[in-house]
Amino acid sequence: MSDWDLVRGVTEEAPEIRGSLAADVVPIYEVDGRLITVLTKRPMHMPTHKGDLAFPGGKFEEGDDGAVGTALREAQEEVGIEPADVEVLGYLKAIHTFEYDKMVVPVVARLKTPPVLVPDPGEVDKILLPTLRDLSIESTWYAKEWNGKRNIWFRPIDDEVLWGATAMMTRRLLGLSEEA
Repeated sequence: MSDWDLVRGVTEEAPEIRGSLAADVVPIYEVDGRLITVLTKRPMHMPTHKGDLAFPGGKFEEGDDGAVGTALREAQEEVGIEPADVEVLGYLKAIHTFEYDKMVVPVVARLKTPPVLVPDPGEVDKILLPTLRDLSIESTWYAKEWNGKRNIWFRPIDDEVLWGATAMMTRRLLGLSEEA
């Protein structure tokens, strides 16, 4: 089985958006047959999602060319991924975050070569590079109640924890159950 067989939740059709827009790029690149993605840890001084793990991304700005333009601009600003090095593969289902009142469109992209990542210290505290194969191991995930409202997914990565919207995006990417 190729690691590309793990990428299951991508659709070519952009999701329908209602209300405000944000977009993340879900970058995937290959090293020695292993697929790797890029996650960032947000600094504690950020106005939203303090200390959370996230794919590079942010809110739409005037002049962005839709979700793809927003995602690529943010990835370049946050970690130095050059738009010219990106091949957009498609989208994941849009997701609403609880902390920030925007619909987030995940744009799945293949990086033509392993990137030279340069974190912007104003937006990125740390970069994590998990493999899709590791993320696809169901036994490494756990669900628990959040805010007394519902169960959500969590997954340790190094000494951090992936959870919330980014965890759901990751599970959708890999075709894992969304039901926590």
